[in-house]
Amino acid sequence: MFESFVARRLAHEPIAYIIGHKEFWSLDFAVGPGVLIPRPDTETLVEQALKEFPDRNRPVAIADLGTGSGCLLIAALTEYQNAHGVGVDTSEAALAWATRNVAGHHLEDRTTLIETGWLDGAEPGFDIVFSNPPYIPSSEIDSLAPDVSRYEPRAALDGGPDGLDAYRAIAERLPSLLTPSGRAFLELGKGEATAVEELAIANGLKVLRTVPDLAGIPRCVVLALGR
Repeated sequence: MFESFVARRLAHEPIAYIIGHKEFWSLDFAVGPGVLIPRPDTETLVEQALKEFPDRNRPVAIADLGTGSGCLLIAALTEYQNAHGVGVDTSEAALAWATRNVAGHHLEDRTTLIETGWLDGAEPGFDIVFSNPPYIPSSEIDSLAPDVSRYEPRAALDGGPDGLDAYRAIAERLPSLLTPSGRAFLELGKGEATAVEELAIANGLKVLRTVPDLAGIPRCVVLALGR
């Protein structure tokens, strides 16, 4: 088994896929082919949500657009014990991993997973909306580390010609998803902060702040209703 694992790693298969697990927010997540591997940078979104909603007993409604492994949604639900969450993804494979992780953390009674796009047709009512959308420009994907470009799902990476396709769709949807006091927390690709902020403002949203990750890269934009 050890030799087979070494051979797989020499072929650049991600360690998380080889061992089948990845830590996020001090929680264990099952991962494998078909789902994006959780990154520490994404924890910035959870940190900012806790700053905006410090009352851990508040029964917040949470949406996670492009939930993937479910890491953002599950991390938030473990912090807010009275919350309910909805995770959506267009990938059947990713939702299978999310379903496994929801069960692994015993959150079935507080979680709904839906195979759909950006919650099209949903009514307002979410206090917290997370999204770590695909944001790599299409032309740059093949130049990424082979661990990523050869193995992780392209649909979770490819943000279109300029990397902003998903942000355009999300910015249009957020005004009809958020409660009046709701907040959205979007992960940003490197160098995309200004463009995403402008998209948000153009769709009637207010940019509260943009927060860097531990490497100093602007990683999370916090949005609210109103300009």
